[in-house]
Amino acid sequence: MPQHPRSDRGGAATRTRILEAAERVVRERGLARATTKEIARAAGCSEAALYKHYKDKADLVIAMIMTIVSRPGALCRHLVELPAHAGAQSLEEMLSALAACAIGDYAQAMAMCNAMFAEPDLLEQYRRRLAELGVGPRIPLRELADFLRGEQAAGRVNRNADPDAVSALLLGACFYRAFLDSLLGEGADGVPEFIHTTVSSLLPMLAPAAPSSALPAGQPCATA
Repeated sequence: MPQHPRSDRGGAATRTRILEAAERVVRERGLARATTKEIARAAGCSEAALYKHYKDKADLVIAMIMTIVSRPGALCRHLVELPAHAGAQSLEEMLSALAACAIGDYAQAMAMCNAMFAEPDLLEQYRRRLAELGVGPRIPLRELADFLRGEQAAGRVNRNADPDAVSALLLGACFYRAFLDSLLGEGADGVPEFIHTTVSSLLPMLAPAAPSSALPAGQPCATA
């Protein structure tokens, strides 16, 4: 009798339950006090069951952050979909929507990322795992810069603009805004105005150069 592969639905459900419990525990207790034992208890499973799905705490933290950034409307998902809107939406609309996603994602990941600096061993594990998986916070910077290069090739962005610098300026500003909001507890107040001001400041350097008007044939160029 042929053997059918066992369904992993149960395993996927357990992983999801562990991730949801981990997010709750981290929000309530902070990353330092969110032990795998505490997370397993909140997930309704044994610590041994948790380790069947996640190698260690660093693996679990990365999975939590990756879940946050891959949700519908998240920054990484938005960047993947960005080229489909090119030409149909204005650059201001696209960058404004992107900035809103970035601030939201950075704010959600801030508590976990900041707390890791107080746990050197966990931070080092996290860095190694990011390198192994080829993921991390540099990816959105690169993807936005690549999108802007595509827009330059299409003539919708000034060819003299530096896509890498613009990407760093926009996402760096969003990260700083999320950091201040998390530190000072200001929430979303003033975020739309912040996005409008930030994007409006970048648009002049991205605007395509106006075509130079050709002189009528035979007309000499004026000199001073």
